[in-house]
Amino acid sequence: MAGIHGGQIIARALKAEGVDAIFTLTGGHIVPILDGCVQEGIRIIDVRHEQTAAHAAEAYTRLTGRLGVAAVTAGPGVTDTITALAAAQFSGTPMLLLGGRHFIRQEQRGGLQEMDHPQLVRPVTRWAATAWETGRLADYIATAARHAFAGRGGPVFLDVPLDVQADMVAEDSVEWPESYRHSEALGVDDAVVERIAELLLRAQRPVVFAGGGLRPQAAEALLPFAEALGSMVYVNGAARGALPFGHELLGNRTRSEAFREADLVLALGVDWDFRTGYGAKINEEATVVQVDAEPTKIGWNRAAHVGVVADPGRFLAQLGLHKATYGRNKLAGWTNQLRTSEAEKLAVAVALSEATDGPVHPERFGREVADFFGPDAIVAVDGGDIVSTTAKWLQVSNPGHVLDPGPFGTLGTGPGYALAAKVVHPDKEVGIVFGDGGFGFNGMEFDTFLRHQLPIIGVVGNDGVWNNIKTFHAAFYPDRLVATDLGVRPYHAMVSGLGGHGSFVRKASKLRPALDEARAAETAALVNVHVLETFRASSNYSQ
Repeated sequence: MAGIHGGQIIARALKAEGVDAIFTLTGGHIVPILDGCVQEGIRIIDVRHEQTAAHAAEAYTRLTGRLGVAAVTAGPGVTDTITALAAAQFSGTPMLLLGGRHFIRQEQRGGLQEMDHPQLVRPVTRWAATAWETGRLADYIATAARHAFAGRGGPVFLDVPLDVQADMVAEDSVEWPESYRHSEALGVDDAVVERIAELLLRAQRPVVFAGGGLRPQAAEALLPFAEALGSMVYVNGAARGALPFGHELLGNRTRSEAFREADLVLALGVDWDFRTGYGAKINEEATVVQVDAEPTKIGWNRAAHVGVVADPGRFLAQLGLHKATYGRNKLAGWTNQLRTSEAEKLAVAVALSEATDGPVHPERFGREVADFFGPDAIVAVDGGDIVSTTAKWLQVSNPGHVLDPGPFGTLGTGPGYALAAKVVHPDKEVGIVFGDGGFGFNGMEFDTFLRHQLPIIGVVGNDGVWNNIKTFHAAFYPDRLVATDLGVRPYHAMVSGLGGHGSFVRKASKLRPALDEARAAETAALVNVHVLETFRASSNYSQ
């Protein structure tokens, strides 16, 4: 029987998981893994910073439902991914980070980049281990995947000593696990579903709120359920796009009002964290029904009158079978109230978007950029205030096609997310909405886009400041502002210098033509837009 090296075993095990691409920044401690991927036909996308590789792995999972994988070298290669692992952990996204490791014989001897990585990454992963035996590598991959997809999911880490990767073993001696993790989503007892259906039937002012725990691959049941119920639906995180842009029941600007007046809130994969006021914005008298695959999310910060541990998508599918219709006519007054408020708030934003033709108002930026990308693009967002403004305008109408950094609030996610999106969906337009602060983290990945011939379009809302933080400084220490100004920098020139398309926009009337030119260039492009510095009531850090 022919021999096989450890890197090829890893690659073959990944292929069995459905992995067709991995993201990496090359290094000596992972050469056999990369060679194995070449032999097994797994596409290798190499980047300029390991953080991007790990962000791309997370986005790969979000877009495909399959295991996203990044491979990085030992020591600094692993430490460079900590932020990305934490982002995936907070978002509950399955992904696998493979790390190189020094030779076993160098243990405790000061080998190059010698480090006990699992101890470092355990706080930001669901599982972390070292693979010590070449013949068991496929089993290690299976174990990692099983942990990654448990509950809501999260990142896992496996480091592999270089000799374990490089050693040859007889192919028939390798353990190849089968049926090693669950294949069916967790459902709900019919009696519980019936009870919740009855609560919905009796509710006069119900609200549906879907969050990141409603996976895009399981979100198709939300639309028919919403139309049967007839009440407004609010979405954030990975659930965005589950209702198409412009749908009459999709709430975008009235969530706080809806929470204040609701008598029932159906929360699907929602975190009651700072983004939702820790659940305190909900009417105290409202009944809260919370459904989540992660048991520890139930009742966190906000009491759940009915708490259900289940996959939210599977639950919705079951709920839809119990009642063909709920209360569309009965709820018309409640829904129309919220739709009227939506229209009023939108009118204010529209008025602002039609203001000055000097530096572009953030509302104008959001409106123009959203209209440019339209409903079918995949849009990664990477910034603070400019992203918060633009998100309300985005027209994306497919589940999971708005790639936001989630509750960890990470900057620098955009290039990695967009990279994965273009790899997974090469025929779709992929864009990135940057703040100028966000661009500074991983903007060099435009080199990656160009090397791999990926025509990704980035747009920077450039006000020359860390606006979210400057607002905070100004509120408490207005006479001592520090470390908040960046200046309006020519980020587009960097992209042009790399061989891509770059342009700078100073006036609102020039924004859409510049975006159209970027698309026509058919290469990686960056449109750098001078936006008006504005005061925005930002996230309350002291809540």
